[in-house]
Amino acid sequence: MFKSNRNCDSCVKSCDNNKNKKLYKQEYGLSEDIIKKISKIKNEPEFMLEYRLKAFEFFKNKKMQSWGPDLNNLNFDELCFYLNPESQDSNSWENVAPYIKKSFSELGVIKSEKENLAGLGAQYESEIIYHNLKKEWQDLGVIFLSTDMALQKHPELFKKYFGKVIDYNDNKFSALNSAVWSGGSFIYVPENVKINIPLQAYYRINEQNLGQFERTLIIADKNSSVSYVEGCTAKNYSSNSLHSAVVEIIAHENATVKYYTVQNWSNNVYNLVTKRAIAYKNANIEWVDANIGSLITMKYPSVILAGEGAKTSILSLAVAGFKGQVQDSGAKAIHLKPNTSSKIISKSISSNAGVANFRGKIKVVKNAVNCKSFMECDSLIIDSISSANAYPVLDIQEHNVETGHEASISKIADEKLFYLMSRGIKEQDAKALLINGFIDDFVKNLPEEYAIEISRLVNMQLNGAGCE
Repeated sequence: MFKSNRNCDSCVKSCDNNKNKKLYKQEYGLSEDIIKKISKIKNEPEFMLEYRLKAFEFFKNKKMQSWGPDLNNLNFDELCFYLNPESQDSNSWENVAPYIKKSFSELGVIKSEKENLAGLGAQYESEIIYHNLKKEWQDLGVIFLSTDMALQKHPELFKKYFGKVIDYNDNKFSALNSAVWSGGSFIYVPENVKINIPLQAYYRINEQNLGQFERTLIIADKNSSVSYVEGCTAKNYSSNSLHSAVVEIIAHENATVKYYTVQNWSNNVYNLVTKRAIAYKNANIEWVDANIGSLITMKYPSVILAGEGAKTSILSLAVAGFKGQVQDSGAKAIHLKPNTSSKIISKSISSNAGVANFRGKIKVVKNAVNCKSFMECDSLIIDSISSANAYPVLDIQEHNVETGHEASISKIADEKLFYLMSRGIKEQDAKALLINGFIDDFVKNLPEEYAIEISRLVNMQLNGAGCE
């Protein structure tokens, strides 16, 4: 099931063998031999190879989930699991291959780094090709590296946190990621350091039939704060690609982590990810998650409130804009300690036969007294051939708590549309105004430059332009 004899002409990599660089072509599909090759290319310690192989064994034996969107058309034998681009990890754009640099320049990533960011990471195919942190933050002890580089340069810190929030045996796709992970960002913010402008990572899939499996780990030490923005795009092909990331976030006592995702995958990408945070005493996790592109998305950011006084807010937007597209998204908040609070707000828009599903869960364990939680799901359906579904779960095991849930599904009101059109506004522009009003609560929680981009992408998707 996981191995094929066909060669993938596009999957050309370099490997260091007896200090001589050699090119080789990798097979489609996945095998133990391929995992060993990936680990060898990266010159990893033995414990990481052992971890990868245990994860692969679990992945092989774990059945595909029977709930959620239909994944029967996802064929692992048709995927290339590792592609090393020509560029190596660099802190200078001048060292990046020209065609890769051009791609990120056209996406506006390079300009954004200069004007808005404390640091930037850029991944092309399976590897980080650029990673840079401004000197003022380096001098304060902040670590912002590719996850591969962090393993090499900070092995003890890496081992302390890697896989502690999401282990390989969490689910089938966390196991797949753990077996073949490559790239991603490693962030460590020391105690009392507050980064007042965002860090960003941008992920690009350029080849067809490729799997991208970055691994991101963010650690905010006591009394620290950091904002992190993740952007994603891919070229559109007739065949399918897979994005299966794992993100682990640890917020120590009194720390604040703000995590923003602007996901704009092309319409042939399966986006199947596992993202989870743990918040200790009085820590705060803010998660803002936009899912606009992809063929199928399954994403449910989760926060474990493991310390008294910890709090989280998770705000998500899902746009399903074409036939066959399924945005299956949501959030979870798990209250383990007293006086914790959570808020989950979900917005979804369905059009052109797209399907938007919301899955939300709030869990309060016994003795987690004085907890406050609220979950809201609002769905907007543009036409009669699209659909939206909500699957909220409240698992409350303690009486002395405050919880609430609201849900609504609506269509664009004809009278509002008529009113705007009677004032000389074209129908398409009138719809755009109403849609932008619907997502306003989401947009205003984004940094300004990303808020403008989100509104543009939503309208493109709903007008049939789709993602690149």
